[in-house]
Amino acid sequence: MNKKLKTFAAAAVLLAMVVGGLLYWEPWKTKGPGEGFVSGNGRIEATEISVATKQAGRVLDIMVSEGEFVKAGQPVARMQIDSLQAQRDEALARLQQAQLAVGSTQVQVAQRESDYQAALAVVAQRESDLDTARRRLPRSEQLAREGFFSTQLLDDDRAKVRSMQAALLAAQAQAKAAQAGIGSARTQVTSAEANVRALEATLARIDVELADSELKAPRDGRVQFRVAQPGEVAAAGSRVLQLVDLSDVYMTFFLPDAVAGRVALGSEVRIVLDAAPHFVIPATVSFVASTAQFTPKTVETASERQKLMFRVRAQIDKALLQRHLEQVKTGLPGVAWLRLDPEAPWPEKLQIKAAQ
Repeated sequence: MNKKLKTFAAAAVLLAMVVGGLLYWEPWKTKGPGEGFVSGNGRIEATEISVATKQAGRVLDIMVSEGEFVKAGQPVARMQIDSLQAQRDEALARLQQAQLAVGSTQVQVAQRESDYQAALAVVAQRESDLDTARRRLPRSEQLAREGFFSTQLLDDDRAKVRSMQAALLAAQAQAKAAQAGIGSARTQVTSAEANVRALEATLARIDVELADSELKAPRDGRVQFRVAQPGEVAAAGSRVLQLVDLSDVYMTFFLPDAVAGRVALGSEVRIVLDAAPHFVIPATVSFVASTAQFTPKTVETASERQKLMFRVRAQIDKALLQRHLEQVKTGLPGVAWLRLDPEAPWPEKLQIKAAQ
């Protein structure tokens, strides 16, 4: 009798397991609520945005709380900027100094140009003196041959010509030096102007870093959680806040290859959450993976042979999300029902209620 009872109990347990298995695998039946439907289990997800620091520094203030809604461009946190402000003051002082240096080098160019003009005038004077000396020398030589001019005076005139030639060469050398000085002074002007531009770029970079020290929300969303707190030192690229965009909500589920090939973008989907089975959420297929992947551990399949699945994303209508932002929650499990046949009518349990 005991043996029969044990056998009966084992058979009852086996039957219960079979029935439970059938009920558990029911969402993966390709027929769904009828011909032309298929379903897959998944969780509600949303696009997450990390608000991170660009530069390392201390968190000065966080201006939003967890769960608070923020708008794109709204300041949400501030970093300490004392060091950056000091760098900006230094760069500004150096820029002013460089601008003064440009003016000084421009004055030097004017001076070198003036020196060059003066040197040219000296050259002209020396050329005139040499021409006069050269014209005088033949007359002195003629008078000396005729006996009307002493040899000493003739030697003086010849020496004067040589002296004027030397003076002309010296004046021409000075003119060339003055001309070269103009080029050097202009080079200094170019260098000073380049230094000004470099410091202006440095100042602009510091201004950008100062602006980045005020962290802003990159898009509309809700503060999911605060990673850092005021007073903490954050490394470059560290997250300070985590936002979630509740206007971009979807459910990711997986389908076998026999079904995924029939899924088209834009196909209608109805999502039923475990927490609210009476509420049907409309969605559309926005993504179908082009390659299969191993079935995630969180996804159960009806057969152990079904090792590869295709990932599908069902996007919830943004207008609907905007009307229920306060109620939108991510991470909720549920079932996505997909209509493969656009002509097949939705069953009563998956009809969209007018109140939605």
